Order: sequence, then structure tokens, then C-alpha cells
Amino acid sequence: MPLPTLRPLAGGILIALSTVATAQDARLAPIVVTATRSAQSPYDIPAAIDVVTTPEDGSLDVNLSERVQTIPGLVVRDRQNYAQDAQVSIRGFGARSTFGIRGVRLYTDGIPASMPDGQGQVSHFNLDSAERIEVLRGPFSALYGNASGGVVQVFTADGSDPPELRFGVAGGSNGNLRTSVNARGVDGPVDYNIDFTHFRTSGYRDHSAARRESGNAKIGWKLNEDAKLTLVLNALDVPDAQDPLGLTHAQFKADPRQVAAVADTYDTRKSVDQQQVGLIYDQRIDASNSLRVMSYYGQRGVTQYLSIPVATQVAQRGNSGGVVDLDNEYGGGDVRWTWRDTLAGRPFELAAGVAYDNQEQHRQGYENFVGNQLGVRGAKRRDEIDRVFDFDQYAQATWRVADDWTLMGGVRHSEVRFRSSDRYIAPGNPDDSGTVRYAATTPVFGVLWRATPWLHAYANWGRGFETPTFSELGYRADRGAGLAFDLKPSRSRNAEVGLKLRPSVRVEAGLALFRADSDDELAVATNLGGRTTYQNIARSRRQGIEASFNAELAHDVHLVAAYTRLQASFRTPFLTCVSAGCAAPDTPVQAGTRIPGVPRATGYAALKLGGEVGWQAGLDMNAMGATSANDLGTASAAGYALFGLSGGYVFDNGPWRVNTFARVDNLADRYVVGSVIVNDGNGRYDEPAPGRTFLVGVDVRWR
Repeated sequence: MPLPTLRPLAGGILIALSTVATAQDARLAPIVVTATRSAQSPYDIPAAIDVVTTPEDGSLDVNLSERVQTIPGLVVRDRQNYAQDAQVSIRGFGARSTFGIRGVRLYTDGIPASMPDGQGQVSHFNLDSAERIEVLRGPFSALYGNASGGVVQVFTADGSDPPELRFGVAGGSNGNLRTSVNARGVDGPVDYNIDFTHFRTSGYRDHSAARRESGNAKIGWKLNEDAKLTLVLNALDVPDAQDPLGLTHAQFKADPRQVAAVADTYDTRKSVDQQQVGLIYDQRIDASNSLRVMSYYGQRGVTQYLSIPVATQVAQRGNSGGVVDLDNEYGGGDVRWTWRDTLAGRPFELAAGVAYDNQEQHRQGYENFVGNQLGVRGAKRRDEIDRVFDFDQYAQATWRVADDWTLMGGVRHSEVRFRSSDRYIAPGNPDDSGTVRYAATTPVFGVLWRATPWLHAYANWGRGFETPTFSELGYRADRGAGLAFDLKPSRSRNAEVGLKLRPSVRVEAGLALFRADSDDELAVATNLGGRTTYQNIARSRRQGIEASFNAELAHDVHLVAAYTRLQASFRTPFLTCVSAGCAAPDTPVQAGTRIPGVPRATGYAALKLGGEVGWQAGLDMNAMGATSANDLGTASAAGYALFGLSGGYVFDNGPWRVNTFARVDNLADRYVVGSVIVNDGNGRYDEPAPGRTFLVGVDVRWR
């Protein structure tokens, strides 16, 4: 990052800090557990970690993107397509994913939402019952294993005392409607938080209607003063969410609300049904030792109707068809021991554990036609049992070697095994069974210096790795039999330095510089007949700067801002496919070409007026830099800045608390590309964001 870029940014932060008056009363500082696996202030951790809590100003509160705008380095794009999950990337990791989430580890209440191969989803995150979201970035993410370019973890709130009943409804443009009911409380040794949320939308674009029901329950039972058992249940139902697909840039310019014709022709859609249960046992053994045991099990069914042409399926005997039918069973556990005492007379903490995760997937494929009828389930074209599991061991230590210095380090050994058993063998479709094993040891180390009570400096370094997912192993680039077990895992070397500032109890800011160099980055090799194959790129780099600012400028006047500048590029040349019919990589990509899906910069700022009760108002700005859409760098989405306005009134009278709110987003009614479909084989890269939209709602609490 050039020095001239850094000076004005750092200077601006320091000037802003110096102009804010010192507060006279203290606020309760947040705590996080994701970085160290124990409750600590993020100000005392030598890593980039942020926490966001439940918003009080009212929102649709359905998509993760609504909650995390204030966290630098994290990009969550609402695709306006509920047949596909949100796009989530951290410092450029995970940006290549065209569906699902890769490269970023996801958790809810300590239970993985990412599968052992690194692919995950956030559709079952229930934000209505959540207390906070923690986001860990940088080298220490590697202590969570495979595909840990960063960690996003959602925590459900504990039961409240006195008990509360909550009801909410919000609706507005494009047929958006959210209704929710929540009960939380304490009854003797038991605390509970039970939530049900219904959401439906007509969709901003044609053929994009969806409905989603989610339920979440967290029930804790205090067995005695030293032991607690927590049960976490959640369920998700998304029936026949319409998939509008992407648009070419010409289609976007002509009418951003339209869909590609094939979406209507084949009635592209997706259904998801998921149930999951987790059990967590926490035991305090003595003053120094504690034990945590977690186990979980889940089922997830997915049926998706694609737009693969009939002619393609007929011509290719080995084609897996245009209907994907996945039945998943998954589960695992984590056992962790923690010791807190002193070492050489200084506070010391050590956590060590083992983790096991397993996924068994029955993958079937069918033709998306019967005779002349399109968009229906036809003859079977694929049938296989895919299994992937990991077995990891990890240890992490934190040692305050002096009043002003803390050392933190750890190591994780990960082993990931894939096995595929082909149950559909026919002429032109040979046996694709096979196995492969990946393993890596990822050390990390960091140091924190308390330069002054209001300024902490830190540095850290570590290694990470990311295996291909089963989706990326699905086909070989040479079109031969079997899965692409020749693909290598990507391995990275990550470094970070940063400052954390708290000049007063009402002001905090952060600044971080980071670099991640990766070997064997995964990128697209071919796109042919609905099949995408992958290859390894020798070297790539992600580097940049993050800044954040959060302050109460005056009584009931709050300013929050976040900024990220990111350079992500391939460092070695390679060949790729560009045209839809490309059967082998034939177009050169030059070294220095930007990694697609990664915006050059992102920014967010919000000015909020109002306290806990009475009138509320806010003005916010969300900015996204230009984003490359393909490996060649010949297609991109332009950058933009969108403004929103919010307001409302909060009544708090005895047992009742009523929050009325309204929002207007995209005030200028700009037409922009909200997200891109990386390396789409048909050149349909653009996913439009809505124009001006309106939202009104009310959330009621009864204590």
C-alpha cells in the first residue's frame, strides 16, 4: 500500500479522535470469544476482531448484510436472490464463490455452519434472536481449520430476567414482509430464547419471489454452580425460491429488473429444508481448569432446477443433468480443555482441543425436461455418495509477559479426507469413484503492546490453508473419468500490524495493514455444458488497509464509519476459458490481474441521532468500489455510493417497549450492480441492486 495513501487516512483518524470530547461516564465494553475461545475485550487481543450487537433503530433484519456494514474487511452482498446464499468474503477470501460460501468459516453458538470441505451457508442464521455477531480477520482465523480466511460467528442471546415476549413486523417495497415472535426468559435453573421468523418477498426482479421460515431455540440448564448444559435447535424452510440468474451488462443497462429468458423457460428455482441440533456442556473443574464439550447433528436437503439446455444434456452422455438433488447428513463435535493460572508469575491461559466434523451427501442429478415439457424432473443422470470428514487438533495460549505486553500463539493440525462412491455407471459415464486426503499444520503468533491506556499496537503472523470443496472437485478439467483429485489445497502466509485506539470511553478506532500471499490459489479452468472445472494458480496476493471509527460525538449523537482498501491479484500468469463453449483453457491471464469478486474499496458511514427512547433518526452511506467479474479482467461492475435515511420513535412505558421505524434506501434511486457472479460461463455477471426502496415496521417488547 503506497505511503501517500496511508498518511491522509491515518491523519484523518487522529484529527477526528482529537476533536471528540472526553466522556464523563463509562460504557460497558463488549467482549468476544472467537479469537481466544474465552471471554476477553477485543481491545486486549493482538488480532483484528470486531463485534456488532442487535440494532435498536429497526430494520428488515433478514439478511446478514444488514448487521455487519460497520466491520471493515468484511463484504456481505445481498444478491436479491434467495435461491442463492449471500456472498461473503473477508479480505478477499471467499470472493470466488458463485453459490454458497467458501473460504470463510461460519459458526452459530459455536456450532459449525461450514462443512468440513469449507463450503457453508448463512441462510439459517436467525438474526431476530441473536445477541451479537463476531468477525475475526487475519492470521488467527487459521486456528479454526480448513478454509479459514476469516471467521463469522453468530451468538444467540441468553434468556432474560425478567422474561420478555417480542413481536415484530416490517414490510415495504418489492413485497418484502417480515414477521417474528420471540420468547426469552429464566425459570429457575433454566434459561431460554425461542424464536420463529417468517419472511416473504415478491422480489426486486422478475422471477425472484421467495418465502423463508426459520426457527431457533437456545435452552440452557444450569446443572450446578460449576456446570451448564445448552441445547441449540434451529430449522429452515425455503420452498421453491425463484432464481432470476444474472444479466449481461447490456441486459442490465436495458432493464435491471428483467431476467434472462432461460430463467422463465426452465423455471429456475431452489428449495432448502434444514434441521439441526447442538448440545454444549460447560464444566468448571476447579479454579484453574475448565472443560467444554460440543456435539451437533443436522440434515439439509436441497433441490435446484438449473437452466442447462436440453441439447447440452442430450449431446453429453456424462452430463449430470439440469436438476440437482442433494440430501445431506452432517455432524461432529469439539472437546476443549482450558487452563488459566500463572506462568513465571504472569497471567497465562492455555486452550487445547480436538475437533471432528463429518458430512455425507447423497448427490443425484436429473434431466430438467420430460419430452417437450421443461423445468420438471426427468431421467436420472447422476447418483453418488460423497463423504468428507476432518479430524483436527489445536492448541492456543495467551501470556501477559509484562503489564504492557501480551503474547498469543497457537497451532492447528488439520486432516481432511474426501471419498466419492459412484452409483451411476453407464455407457459414456464411467465410474467416478475416488478418494483424496489433504493435511496441513497452521501455526500463528501475535504480540500486543499497550503503548498507553488509550493506544494498543499489535502484530501477528500465521499460515493457513484451503482445500477444494466437493463442488470444485466435481469434474476434471481434462473431462476424464473421476473427480478432480489432482487439485491442490491453497496455502497462505498471512501478516498483519495494527493500532487500536480508545482515547475515551465514548470513542474507539482501529487501523490495520495486512498481506496474505497464497500458493495454488483455486481459479476456473473451463465452463462447458453447465460444468465448471478448476485449476491451481501458482501465486496470488491480497493486501490492504482497514480503518474503523465509532464515537458518541455529543449526547445522543453517534457516528460510525468503516473503510477498506484492498489489492487482490494473481501474481503468476495462467490460461483460462472465456467463451461459453471453451473445452480447454486457451486465453492468457497476465500476472497482476485483479482477482475477480473483490472490490477495490468498500466504505460505510452512519450518523445516528437519538437515545434509547424518544425520536430516532439516521443518515447512512454505503460505498463499493469497482469489482472485476472474471479472471481475465475484461468485465467489471462499476463502483457506487448509496445513501439511506431512517427515522422512528421508541416508546418505553412500564412493561411495554414499542419501536416504530421507517427507512428509505438508495435515496437517489440509482441503478447499480449490487453483486457479480464470478466467471459466469454465459457472461451473465451482473446481479442488480434495487432502486429506491421503502420499509416501515414496529417491534414490540413486553416484559
